[in-house]
Amino acid sequence: MPELARFYGIVIQMYFGDHPPPHFHAIYGGFKAVVDIETLALIDGELPARARGLVIEWATLHQDELREAFSKAETLEAPGKIAPLD
Repeated sequence: MPELARFYGIVIQMYFGDHPPPHFHAIYGGFKAVVDIETLALIDGELPARARGLVIEWATLHQDELREAFSKAETLEAPGKIAPLD
């Protein structure tokens, strides 16, 4: 699974050929969540409140890039990297 970004111990990934709706996977410690790119809502799993807030902040800044990355990954292209939170 390609890694798009890593920040504050959070890893953001996307599967190749994954199913709709467009989403990404966020991993923090033993927690995993699936986040909808359009609504930025967690559609599966859970994250601690602080990590969830950082993920949503990051995704808000990079929503267009996430849409493009999902489109690429859906067709088995490398989605590329997205800048982390500073």
